[in-house]
Amino acid sequence: MLQRSGTELGETRLAPRRRRWPWLLLAGLLAGGGGSYAYLARERAGAEAPAFQTASVELGDIETVVTAIAKLQPKNYVDVGTQVSGQLRVIHPDVGAVVKKGDLLAEIDPTVYQTRVAGDRASLDNLRAQLAQAQAQLTLDRLRDERARQLLANQSGSKDAADAATATARISEAKIDALKAQIAQTQATLDGDLANLGYTKIYAPMGGTVVSITAREGSTLNANQSAPIVLRIADLQTMTVTAQVAEGDIPRIQVGTPAYFSTLGLPDRRWEGTVRQVEPTPTIVNDVVLYNVLIDVPNDDLMLMTDMTAQVFFRLGEAKGVPLVPTAALRAGRDGEKTVRVLGRGGAVEERKVTTGLSNRSMTQITGGLSVGDRVITGTRGPGAAPGSGGGRPPMMPRLG
Repeated sequence: MLQRSGTELGETRLAPRRRRWPWLLLAGLLAGGGGSYAYLARERAGAEAPAFQTASVELGDIETVVTAIAKLQPKNYVDVGTQVSGQLRVIHPDVGAVVKKGDLLAEIDPTVYQTRVAGDRASLDNLRAQLAQAQAQLTLDRLRDERARQLLANQSGSKDAADAATATARISEAKIDALKAQIAQTQATLDGDLANLGYTKIYAPMGGTVVSITAREGSTLNANQSAPIVLRIADLQTMTVTAQVAEGDIPRIQVGTPAYFSTLGLPDRRWEGTVRQVEPTPTIVNDVVLYNVLIDVPNDDLMLMTDMTAQVFFRLGEAKGVPLVPTAALRAGRDGEKTVRVLGRGGAVEERKVTTGLSNRSMTQITGGLSVGDRVITGTRGPGAAPGSGGGRPPMMPRLG
């Protein structure tokens, strides 16, 4: 009996411990649910609270520019052609050769022009001989006229004989005048043929570099229909940048406007220059009106070459060490005023009127209304966006392959 009672007593003591675990599990679930609810509530409150993108007013440099695409050409160049027709015998320089003014560049077969010159000189000699003969005849006719007049005065000759002698002398004088005119005409023809003979040798009209040769040795050049081009000489020490500027930007560009540019081959090098000329006649490309703006730049190291492509920046304004804010922070107010929203301490937002200076797509100069260090609002993040993000979904990366 004592043993049975002990067993029953032991069972009575263990039973309450086994029935306690459901209550502990329920308490744990309630505690976990309450924590989750509190966390979600805090997240929802943070998502619903306004969040701003901001930027500080900082000192920096700014410039306002107009960009354009340009081509490079030598400032001074000449297309050397021929003034006479004939077969091109030889071209002396090669492309890239440096020539001086007066150097012999090319030669055309001179045979035809030499023959013409020889014929003109022979005709000229013939006319001069005829002139000498006519002058001698005129001397004789004058003597006869004088003798006939003396005989008529002494009543030893007839008046008809005296008149005939006078007329003969005048005819001889007229012949001499005609021969002199023929000699002048033949001399002019000879001078022209001598000039054409000289044109068979082509000399450099200026010093520079032979940048292109368009004719070939042995080809026949016809100067009667057009002026055939043999080669081009250019002074590569000074290049001209021809930039095409859109009609919306051209009123802001004037002669003397500073500019700089870089080429496709040397994007890290900058060349400086100023506007020399704005051509008044536009070029229309695909219904877009473009004006040519010319800029001269030195090219001492000959790094700039013909027909290079360049990107030109016309500097309309420049300021250094001035307060700057992102252009996105500016808002249009009444009567053309500009305002910004300033984020103060404790998250308070204040709208302020500001005055601006230079401006471009990214930054704007502040001349009044803000101080360095002020934080301006540039945008609003969407609910749940991470701090510093724009609130939108990131762009999806393109799938490769």
